Amino acid sequence: MLVLLASIFVVHIATVIMLFVSTIANVWTVSDFGGISVGLWKNCTAANDCSHSLSYSNEDALKAVQAFMILSIIFSVISLVVFVFQLFTMEKGNRFFLSGATMLVCWLCILVGASIYTYHYANNSTGQYPESHHGYSFILTWICFCFSFIIGILYLVLRKK
Repeated sequence: MLVLLASIFVVHIATVIMLFVSTIANVWTVSDFGGISVGLWKNCTAANDCSHSLSYSNEDALKAVQAFMILSIIFSVISLVVFVFQLFTMEKGNRFFLSGATMLVCWLCILVGASIYTYHYANNSTGQYPESHHGYSFILTWICFCFSFIIGILYLVLRKK
């Protein structure tokens, strides 16, 4: 049981780190020509110059993606803190309902944010880069989506022994 709790804790920390990286890094879409990348916050050129703002930065869809990704980080960190708190204060035999529910809220925020980005920007509807592919931030977000769901369900099922 201790090994299971430790492994869940490690995966949870990895998920929080990956959420930070995927939200902060400006590599959600990468142009096939010249290494130009686009993130949630800035446009980066081939010379790693990320001082260019997005041409569509005032769109509500992008603001929603930014908000939901920040909320997912917040809920993931809260879930981690609640899990550690419950680990040391909860009586034996109880389940980690609060940490599981908080992690599932994080999962929902990732789902909404990544889905909005996929619908509006991943299919190149902005027309900015006709030849482009998904960057590592976009892929990390969907990996975090899977991990947060698994962690949330495991928290709900697990009992403290």
